[in-house]
Amino acid sequence: MPVYELIAEHVFPDPEEAEPDGLIAIGGDLNVKRLITAYASGIFPWYTAGQPILWWSPDPRMILYPADFKKTKNLTRLRNKEKFKVRFDTDFSAVINYCRKVPRKEQDGTWITDEMIDAYTDLYHLGYCHSVETYQEDRLVGGLYGVSLGGVFFGESMFHLETDASKVALWYLVDQLEAWKFDFIDVQQETAHLKSLGAKPMDRRKFLNLLETSLQKRSKIGKWTNLT
Repeated sequence: MPVYELIAEHVFPDPEEAEPDGLIAIGGDLNVKRLITAYASGIFPWYTAGQPILWWSPDPRMILYPADFKKTKNLTRLRNKEKFKVRFDTDFSAVINYCRKVPRKEQDGTWITDEMIDAYTDLYHLGYCHSVETYQEDRLVGGLYGVSLGGVFFGESMFHLETDASKVALWYLVDQLEAWKFDFIDVQQETAHLKSLGAKPMDRRKFLNLLETSLQKRSKIGKWTNLT
């Protein structure tokens, strides 16, 4: 399959034409319109500093239905203790920067470049990108961020400084998405950690069909701090 070089127009090739590893296109930029077009097409950017921008649509695709989120006994006890407080969209900058610098067991380095931070911060200010933050005595100790379109939350990254703090953030997000009748969370690629949380692989064609249907729902654009 060919890897397409993007031009100035915000147009992407058919995701079904991706390479076996999911790579579909190279180049372009990370402006807001291109990013929104990419997510709506089932495509996302993922690259490291020094590389051109790489665009992906893996097959299979990992998704998490809110109802499938695994609420283990330990996690339930932790939440019931109210050790953590969770907020939405109150410190996006801190969350994305922690996601960049906090090491992960299954990853070497980071794909969250300065360019990515600028781009997703733009999306945040326009109401398309959101953060969920976990606090312990007003200290940020965990969280996640992602993009929201229609009935889909596209999870980008999460971090924790205290054990299970990011899982608590995800649980609160799951609860809110269920209340808003979101269809699923796109978690992109398979990892043991995501599988342990309840995520499952889905054939790309099925994923794209589900995405098309979910995007017909009205998007929750704007800060989620006071939304209900």
